[in-house]
Amino acid sequence: MSIIYILLVLLIVTRIFGEVSERLGQPALLGELVSGICLGIVVHHFDQSFPVLANLTSNEVFSAITDLGIFFLMLLGGLELQPVRLLKASKGAVIVATGGMLIPFALGAGFAALLLPQSSIHGAQVLFLGTVMAVTAVPVSVKTLMDLGKLESRIGQIIVSAAVIDDTLSLVLLAVLTGVMQTGSIPDISSLGLLLGKVILFFAIAGLLGQYLFPRVGSLLKKSQSEEFEFSMLLVAAMAYALLAEELGMHFILGAFIAGLFFRRKTIDSKTFDGIMTKTKGLTTGFLAPIFFASIGMHLDLAALWHIPGFVLLLILIATVGKVFGAGLSARVIGLSVRESAAVGVGMNARGAVELIIADIALRAGIFSAPVPVPPSINYLFSAVVIMAIVTTLMTPPVLKWSLQKQ
Repeated sequence: MSIIYILLVLLIVTRIFGEVSERLGQPALLGELVSGICLGIVVHHFDQSFPVLANLTSNEVFSAITDLGIFFLMLLGGLELQPVRLLKASKGAVIVATGGMLIPFALGAGFAALLLPQSSIHGAQVLFLGTVMAVTAVPVSVKTLMDLGKLESRIGQIIVSAAVIDDTLSLVLLAVLTGVMQTGSIPDISSLGLLLGKVILFFAIAGLLGQYLFPRVGSLLKKSQSEEFEFSMLLVAAMAYALLAEELGMHFILGAFIAGLFFRRKTIDSKTFDGIMTKTKGLTTGFLAPIFFASIGMHLDLAALWHIPGFVLLLILIATVGKVFGAGLSARVIGLSVRESAAVGVGMNARGAVELIIADIALRAGIFSAPVPVPPSINYLFSAVVIMAIVTTLMTPPVLKWSLQKQ
């Protein structure tokens, strides 16, 4: 029954912190992260009083539940994303997304290449840091824009469309990163070509199945008599896509995301789709996602703030400069004013779910375990990345509100 005890404690703590975070105008995931950090501090200081929680990070059952949290987070992300909006994204949003991704990626990878020590997996560490710098937290920006009534404005649409493109492209980067983590180094031209070929093959198979098979299955689902049969079929499709991704050397979250992307209203009727969305969102945001974000917080070691304070500050600075200038300068190129461009850059600066998922995947893959002995910059790299995500997420809503209110 220890897993029931673990889930009970985590759910109570995460929901309380999440509610407080929402009332303070911040996303719930931030409160859930902080709850994991606080719980981790308490548990590690009183490990004899909480032996089950103290060994939580090595609990295989708990790790499986956090995997489910990652799976459902990406499935929900695919369901909530409107492919039509992505396909119809203006040329300006594509330009902003490109600048908002390439510049922070280059800065992050360059930072890692210069400051991280050489090892057998140095290439994977460089690619990891570049990837997490390039991600944007779509929910944070969307919530702030909705609060200000600016979601449908030109700036709001550019921010959301560009952020969605960034997160989608980051999954492709994750596919490359997964391949690099398996070998430990940046692949040569032939290996990289093979890896990219597998990525293209995955998208080709997934696209054909989603375009032609999903609608036919959807028409059959309308005739089903079994209760919740449609929801089960969504999970079957997502799991099948996830297995396909893993067979081709990528991470399963890419499959879950793409399955959600192709499961649209036109696949089944609107009423059934809304019901499936409600069930998926309830299971994800009400149960699995808080558990996952709390687990990330519990892995965080605040000792990074006094062992490598300069490294952490530089990481936050580079992440912020990369996003604000990368997206902001691109916004200037498409004709936005200086203040509007600044708002776009700030709106894309938050990091969130996808970045934390990538960090968790890297942690499990052992990307922070070399060279031996492990230097502080590598030992605390995971914590530094999580701290960067928290700081950029915290600063984005108030600065974006200030910037948009000045319009």
